Amino acid sequence: MNASLRRVFFAAALSFTVAVGSTAAWAQASYPAKPITLVVAYPAGGDTDALARLLAEKLSTRVGQPVIVDNRPGASGTIGSAYVSRAAADGYTLLLAPSTLSIAQFVMKTTGTAHYDVLKGFTPIVQTGAQSLALVVGPGTSARSPKELVAEARRSGPVGYATPGAGSPMHIAGELFNRSAGVKLNHVPYKGVAPAINDVLGGHVASTFITLGPVLPNIASGKLAILAIADDKRSPLTPSVPTLLELGYKNVEVKAWTGLFGPRGLPAGLVQALNTHINAILQQPDTAEKMAAFGMLPAGGGADVLEKTNATDFARYGKLIQELRIQAE
Repeated sequence: MNASLRRVFFAAALSFTVAVGSTAAWAQASYPAKPITLVVAYPAGGDTDALARLLAEKLSTRVGQPVIVDNRPGASGTIGSAYVSRAAADGYTLLLAPSTLSIAQFVMKTTGTAHYDVLKGFTPIVQTGAQSLALVVGPGTSARSPKELVAEARRSGPVGYATPGAGSPMHIAGELFNRSAGVKLNHVPYKGVAPAINDVLGGHVASTFITLGPVLPNIASGKLAILAIADDKRSPLTPSVPTLLELGYKNVEVKAWTGLFGPRGLPAGLVQALNTHINAILQQPDTAEKMAAFGMLPAGGGADVLEKTNATDFARYGKLIQELRIQAE
């Protein structure tokens, strides 16, 4: 190619690059130009749904467009998650997901419309919340410590623990506790948090591994008792409650979290804009107060933090689910 043709080719390429860059910048600058849909892959009324509605309200105020929470429950969250993974990468369909996102497909063995690639099917935007799991008991047992609960199970026979479903972080915590304590508490899965807690309150199941939000009011009223936290440190929401690790039960740490994701290929400019908005929202004092009411602490940080958390959980829990032989029931 002679010098003259090279100059023409370079000028044309530069013009094309500038045009594409300008179009992308314009698209991001004008975002959002219509309502945003925030998908929650679980029924209304749970922790993730409550956070979604809080963030939707505050994000709507910041961007000047409605943010609509769309509940798409089913199959341990895989149906709604898969829906977002196949959506257009334009920033108008987002997913607020709990850490079950990293786990569910190991248990559900999903195919078809409920299948998604955990690591490549989404664009991480920001980690929104952090939750501790707690070992909680109701009137179905007189135990007031993990040691007493283990002793009861060995002395009197089967003691159950309720969870919102097979393969949930709560189920994994329960089986890790069984392994650490050398005991067999029987897993009793439910389709959601509310029915699990209701049966513990009714004395039909002795205990539960659960996030703090749904049980804090009943703990305050004395209807339920919290025995320990399944984390590597105490929760600021229940600072007087020891961890299982403190009590001698090792390797029972299960961290629950929520994160905001977009479909695969979401432009970097939109990721940064949404990350900035959500971080600002999470830093507002009233956000922290409202999140504490449903058992969460604000998280935040860059998109890379959520990406690493999701990948770490995918690797760790995939291995644990095989070791513990956890399956959908």
